[in-house]
Amino acid sequence: MQFIIVGYGRVGSRTAHILSEEGHSVVIVDSDPDRLERAANTDGGLEGVHGSGDDEDVLLEAGIASADAIGAMTPDLNVNFAACMVGKHHGCRTVLRIDEDYREDIYAKYAADVDEIIYPERLGAAGAKTALLGGDFNVVADIAQNLQLTVLEVGEGSPAVGKRITELELPTGSRIYAHGRAREPLTIPLPGTELAVGDEVAVITETDAVEGVRGALLAKP
Repeated sequence: MQFIIVGYGRVGSRTAHILSEEGHSVVIVDSDPDRLERAANTDGGLEGVHGSGDDEDVLLEAGIASADAIGAMTPDLNVNFAACMVGKHHGCRTVLRIDEDYREDIYAKYAADVDEIIYPERLGAAGAKTALLGGDFNVVADIAQNLQLTVLEVGEGSPAVGKRITELELPTGSRIYAHGRAREPLTIPLPGTELAVGDEVAVITETDAVEGVRGALLAKP
């Protein structure tokens, strides 16, 4: 299958590499030449087109006319939505990234016009890939109304750096169910796994405890 990924940031890059490793054709669209260079220099080398994802000419150069799906993964909701609308015009499946803190009415406004909406903090690249392929990636997130699956990256200054999984002070009832090093697949962690900068952790927690999880894993603002 042929995919276009708009935005080669954390989620976009990992989604692209998962798809590429599974044998799909992937083209990156990004306005940052450095990111395109990184994409080209990674294992397998990803094709890239320089420009903004809301520019139809750029998307045509990337192959939108024959693509199976487009994933708009930039932090800019307006760019993402415009890219999806171009994709919809050309008959693509459309997957839109939206930040988790947008109001419900904003979500509803965009959800009506695209095939799938993803929240990077909830399901990350694995969820984005599943959405692009047409699967129902909300099954896990909808296990219970009061539970949330959150994927976070451990950054510089995080209180979790250097700690073992068993040493983390997470809110009561919160559980780390998967862990991965930078650009590696998430796997079930051992209790003694020590966290480092760039690691990703997937946590299942009650919705009202999400901020406590973020405080335990992310650097202070």
